[in-house]
Amino acid sequence: MSTGGAVSNTGQALHKLGIDTRLMGKIGDDIFGRAILDIVRRSSPHLTEGMIISPGEASSYTIILSPPNTDRLFLHCPGPNDTFGADDIDYNLLNQVDLFHFGYPPLMKRFYQANGAELVEMFRRAKATGVTTSLDMAMPDPNAPSGQANWPAILKQTLPYVDLFVPSIEEVLLTLHPAIFASVSEGQTPITPELLSNIAAGLLAMGPKIVLLKAGHLGMYLRTADAAALQQAGRAQPADTARWANREFWVPIFQTNPVGTTGAGDSAIAGFLAALLRDYAPTDSVTMAAAVGACNVEAHDALGGIRSWADTVARIEAGWPRQPLELDTPGWRFDQTRQLWIGPCDTFDY
Repeated sequence: MSTGGAVSNTGQALHKLGIDTRLMGKIGDDIFGRAILDIVRRSSPHLTEGMIISPGEASSYTIILSPPNTDRLFLHCPGPNDTFGADDIDYNLLNQVDLFHFGYPPLMKRFYQANGAELVEMFRRAKATGVTTSLDMAMPDPNAPSGQANWPAILKQTLPYVDLFVPSIEEVLLTLHPAIFASVSEGQTPITPELLSNIAAGLLAMGPKIVLLKAGHLGMYLRTADAAALQQAGRAQPADTARWANREFWVPIFQTNPVGTTGAGDSAIAGFLAALLRDYAPTDSVTMAAAVGACNVEAHDALGGIRSWADTVARIEAGWPRQPLELDTPGWRFDQTRQLWIGPCDTFDY
């Protein structure tokens, strides 16, 4: 038994990677709520200081079935995640920090009801503090209210207040391009550089400055806006915005012996955010994301495989091999030194 979700997975992974981190979440005053606090306190007692304990509510829990050689299945009880709203955020604390990361609005009822009014309000108020804002998604259930919400309208209104949008490609396709999602799921449409480039361009047009798309065993794709937009990205923006402007590249995964994939995406995002907060170059930041995600799958739970920042860097520098990724697309070229594919929209002078 372990904690999970974006608050626990990304937040505690950031803590393990040496980033000064605070958690904001909502739990019940029940046995699961006490267990959540006990587990988080083992990482560091201060991590529980921002948790809201809601009397009379049963804490959220999920039963995860993780069979070999297939994706996970989830049996989920939302609990207080369904009552969490914009007013539950400590905006005074956001005035004191550099980056605000929020995860999984499709799993939190108030954030997808009424065309996402609560989600928009929360990100609007967060952005007004000057913090850099970051948003991750989850897969909505097509047969449940979350899957029937108007996600194109929700994201169109929310993303102008989001600096970093870091979903998986499947989450973007299901919420914004369901016909393409169905075709990809049925094996009729492959995940190609052209598809990712078109999807990312559409997302950037909605307002985020940096789009990072997780693509599972295919790696991670980055696309960024111009320097002027990046200079509006809040306190965690890169010191050298020119180095981050108009970038496009695809980073393959590292070779591992996978045990489980629980929290792999969250861990990868933690690696990316930790690198950004250390002012790493974009190629190095996505490489760290891939590395932390790879460490994650070497353990059954979401945090057991995460190493320290120094150990992760040392593993990369020791020549940790990548999984080959072959792209046969005009305009794309492989950078042998950085072990990544550079796209035609990348204008950086290497």
